[in-house]
Amino acid sequence: MTVPVSATLKAEDGSSGAAAAIGEVDNARSPLIAGFIGSVFMVVGSLGVGWLAPVSELRRLPLFIWMRTEGVGVGLSIVLLAIGGMLLVRAWLRLGQRVRVWGLQARKATLQAVLAWGLPMMFTVPLFSRDVYAYIGQGRLMVEGINPYEQGISALPNYFQLGADKMWTEAPVPYGQFFLWIEQFVVWVTNVQPEASIMLFRLVAAVGILLCIIYVPKLAELHGVNPHRALWLTAANPLFLTNFIASVHNDALMIGLALAGLYYCATRRVVLGIVLVTLSISVKPITIVFLPFIGLLWAGKNASWPRKILFWCLTAALTLGLLYAMSLVNGYGFGWVKGLSAPGSIWIWYAPIGLIGLVVASIFNAFGLDGWGMAKWAYDAGKVLMLVAIAWQVFRGEHDRLMRRLTLAFAAIVFLAPMIQSWYVVWLIPLFAVTGIRNDWQVKALYFMVSFFMVYAISDQLDVFPYLQSEDLGLALTLARNAAAVIALLFAVYLIFVDPKTKSLFRKRDEPGLRPII
Repeated sequence: MTVPVSATLKAEDGSSGAAAAIGEVDNARSPLIAGFIGSVFMVVGSLGVGWLAPVSELRRLPLFIWMRTEGVGVGLSIVLLAIGGMLLVRAWLRLGQRVRVWGLQARKATLQAVLAWGLPMMFTVPLFSRDVYAYIGQGRLMVEGINPYEQGISALPNYFQLGADKMWTEAPVPYGQFFLWIEQFVVWVTNVQPEASIMLFRLVAAVGILLCIIYVPKLAELHGVNPHRALWLTAANPLFLTNFIASVHNDALMIGLALAGLYYCATRRVVLGIVLVTLSISVKPITIVFLPFIGLLWAGKNASWPRKILFWCLTAALTLGLLYAMSLVNGYGFGWVKGLSAPGSIWIWYAPIGLIGLVVASIFNAFGLDGWGMAKWAYDAGKVLMLVAIAWQVFRGEHDRLMRRLTLAFAAIVFLAPMIQSWYVVWLIPLFAVTGIRNDWQVKALYFMVSFFMVYAISDQLDVFPYLQSEDLGLALTLARNAAAVIALLFAVYLIFVDPKTKSLFRKRDEPGLRPII
């Protein structure tokens, strides 16, 4: 797990060679400005089609009224949002192409990109998801002394004014105690004012982003992977920024804490590492899959099976003890466990298991049988295959590849589920980045994945005024989403097949002189 990297970095730090003479990065300013413009476009576009709570005072401002209720305003918002999001993708790709040597100058350019592209997003109306309004509702439940593991948001008076998706009205909360306390604190401080609450939740997400910025390079160094390239693949990634800042997902804090914990476990500060991973679990329990690998890491290389079992038990005991102690503070216990099954009840066509379920359902329905009942068998088969894949990675493989094995186990959870959200993919990017994404089909797969999910996110969730039916434009919700999808898809096609600067990234290797070093 701890691989010396001095030899790896010596050739990449720009201290010698022809690359150092001409500079590590060839004019990073151009993609930085392009990405900033794209981010600002998204901010302006969010005013018209971002998610606003019905109770929000912003709905009364003339600019918001025009952009949200007039056909021209909504159309402009859609165009700006779609172009802005894809400009970010192009800027990220071009920034990577500008790097000759992945050294300290590349790190500086990446951090400048995170700041220039991420800071405007702090001021967007929530985009691509309205989960943040569910956070506000759950925080209000906590403030009013209602157990959110037993009561949905519908237990609150005028709950629909909070802006949360209706699926949260009765759904069990899948978050742990630590994040519930954060929700409670935010709502208590802001007195349920939505925009102030959103800003505080974004600051919480910023903490997670900062943890990723700190620990992604550290973990990459431990694996002999260039830390500066790993940082660019992760923190400047448009999926990372949009999901964690514009969409305000608590996954930022979850993955940031998990990465920090993994680093300390890998550097023999295991108890501190387990505490941090436990805090990650108490944000979203999905990172509980890290624990078997942490136990193996703690047991050490060439450990016997009795020793491995002992340290698995110690890891589990420490984690469960901490979670139990947290549950005693407000007496809510482990109620989040029953909320873990909620995402599994949903499918989507681009998830492999979801697509198989759709095909199975269609075939059986065509013969007058219970197609969706049979589709559930396909989803269950995916879960079984997921458990097999996780078990294989836990019990088989080299000790020096523990982090990669953990990454593959985590990837099995994402890609063998019937539902895949873009932020699920973002969980995986830093883990793959720190264990090595080769500059071949692997990085190309990442480019395609980022492009696909940006196109889908741009068109998937738009908050369009339901009564907007202009005789001239006919901007209903379906038409608005289709328009966003077409614009974003055309931009993606341009990047992949036409753009003379970026099409080579998707079709062939970069020129040797500019090829990134892993």
